[in-house]
Amino acid sequence: MRIASLSFRYGRHDPWILSDAGLVLDAGDVVEVTGPNGTGKSTLLRLVAGLLRPVRGSIEERPRVVGYAPERFPSDQPFTVASYLRHMAAVRRVSTESIGRWSERLGMDHLLGQRLPDLSKGSAHKVGLAQALLAEPGLLVLDEPFAGLDAATRAELPRIIGEVGARGGIVVVSDHQGDLRAFPGLRRCEVRDGAVRELEPVEEAGETALTVLEVAVAASRASDLVDRLRAEGCAVNITGHTTGHITGHTTGHTAGRTTARVAGEAAE
Repeated sequence: MRIASLSFRYGRHDPWILSDAGLVLDAGDVVEVTGPNGTGKSTLLRLVAGLLRPVRGSIEERPRVVGYAPERFPSDQPFTVASYLRHMAAVRRVSTESIGRWSERLGMDHLLGQRLPDLSKGSAHKVGLAQALLAEPGLLVLDEPFAGLDAATRAELPRIIGEVGARGGIVVVSDHQGDLRAFPGLRRCEVRDGAVRELEPVEEAGETALTVLEVAVAASRASDLVDRLRAEGCAVNITGHTTGHITGHTTGHTAGRTTARVAGEAAE
């Protein structure tokens, strides 16, 4: 699949969110999309999935079957989980047997009789993942798929992503929490200033030990620093707040060097 000279804005007089962006995705690729908040990651994912049309440029050779799970599943619909998934299976012309398979793998069998509006955010997120996977997509697009999931499903999702890639599918994921950082062969792209650029791959976990570093920064700098560290490949978890300061852990193969560099740049 080829993204060529892609440009997009929501209104004629609005600023460009993406400008002349390009990327080539091959069969079997798993691609993590990173970048600071508000830079257009979700917009890029919707364009890749075919839910938005480029203002300029094109997306060529998109696989015929696309599965898309948004960051926030629209649960304000008058269906039970089971009836919604049966409807989606009919729309995609696949057997309802796939509902049982994905319900089991995502740990949501107990949700099938519940109404969508009654679901918690994490449970609704599982329904979004299930509907995206029903038809064995050749292109799977997941916007923050790990958000709100329980530990068992968080552990299962990388295996599911790997299976899609193993059969030749393309997977494009935005993942603020860093759950895919250790995924073998992961490609990483950053959205910033309207452009999409490919980042260096994270080193294999067996080659370089992970570094866990505790960092305390002024509260006024925390949001920008966290965004930049995550874009550089570090997983960041906020662990505490004191007056005027925020403490957190940053984890990655080069967390120490990266944190020192990014913090230094932010202080300039």
